[in-house]
Amino acid sequence: MVTDAATFAYLGDVFVVSAHRGTGVGRRLMEAVMAHPEVQDVRRFMLATDDAHGLYERYGFRALRNPGIYMEL
Repeated sequence: MVTDAATFAYLGDVFVVSAHRGTGVGRRLMEAVMAHPEVQDVRRFMLATDDAHGLYERYGFRALRNPGIYMEL
């Protein structure tokens, strides 16, 4: 997780080895991340995922409201 502990946080490079998927490991990781003191007051918390949308939606993550303002390099 990268954060300024005030306005922004980004969660990256999180994965569960396929042999352990479906065992609650992802849920436990997310519970630890979301409980971390440095993300309690951030205004924007972002991540990217190809296949774990359901997991992250349980913690309040949604598709970008305005994807047109974001850029990447």
